[in-house]
Amino acid sequence: MSHLKERQQKNCLNCNTEVQGRYCQNCGQENIEPKETVWHLVSHFFQDITHFDGKFFSTVKYLVIRPGFLSREYMVGRRASYVNPIRMYIFTSAFFFLIFFSFMHVDKKSIMGQSKMNGKTWAQITAMDSLAFDAFTKQVNKEDKRPEVAMSREAFRKYFDSSVQQGTIHFTNTDYTTKAEYDSALSSGKVHHGWFRRLLVYKQVEINERYKNDVGQGLRDYSNILLHSLPQVFFVLLPLFALMLKLLYIRRKDYYYVNHAIFSLHFYIFTFINMLIIFALIELNNWLDWGVIAFLQVILGLATFFYLYKAMRKFYMQRRAKTIFKFLLLCLMLFFVLGFLFLFFILFSLFKL
Repeated sequence: MSHLKERQQKNCLNCNTEVQGRYCQNCGQENIEPKETVWHLVSHFFQDITHFDGKFFSTVKYLVIRPGFLSREYMVGRRASYVNPIRMYIFTSAFFFLIFFSFMHVDKKSIMGQSKMNGKTWAQITAMDSLAFDAFTKQVNKEDKRPEVAMSREAFRKYFDSSVQQGTIHFTNTDYTTKAEYDSALSSGKVHHGWFRRLLVYKQVEINERYKNDVGQGLRDYSNILLHSLPQVFFVLLPLFALMLKLLYIRRKDYYYVNHAIFSLHFYIFTFINMLIIFALIELNNWLDWGVIAFLQVILGLATFFYLYKAMRKFYMQRRAKTIFKFLLLCLMLFFVLGFLFLFFILFSLFKL
């Protein structure tokens, strides 16, 4: 309640309803004088912030230590004491990806070498023993239709770098160097590709022409596009995750899709918080290099799965054996859905390049 003077008039300034008390029974607006001082504005702001903070930290506490509790509370209607799950999801996801992209970025040092050949980077090639290196150079010579000659590591490195500059090493794997060459192969009947395959080859040729002198830059650009697609993957997965839960508990008629969606939001929020802690431990371990910190990272990673099982047990209130069975089914479904989503976004990112 604010400390501003109550209006003498009883009509609500927001909806014009006849007000019976200090607050409008129709829209909830307080019936006070609209003129206020800067001090009232500032004090009202701090009241809202401290109120939100109190609810936020209590919500986080219950979210972390009592899996499934908040989803159950929301379902039965006890909501005023906790932060709305949608507001909390927006806040935590924005904060998470802000920290995530500050940790994860692609630059020249992130790419091991500026080029790739036969799936090997230069850093990997130089790490080979002599027998493996000889076998690799023979394979390269064979595939390039060149006479087999003995190459020292330094000679191979010069060949490797010059190939990049000449454009003989491509960013994508296609047999065609120009669109005209591919069109000629199509018109002559040498290849028979469907519309999607043709679209993919055209894009590969375009990318190879753009990055023929700097494959490393192409790798960095593509990696950055993929990296910044992760928020979209998480966002698309959210309704699918709720749908999977709906299918697993389809016989529970008292659980609507929105209940599964709220459960999914709370699980997402916990996952974001847990991953932020893992990022902090990774940064700490970069300074200290302690084995126990790496062990804690593994434990926290596994804790996400244990949390999901406990949350399912608490929220859906089924026996342990049935919950474990549905938990394993859910993990299997997530594996296939995530695989499909990543494949889609890999191709999507390629066409954005």
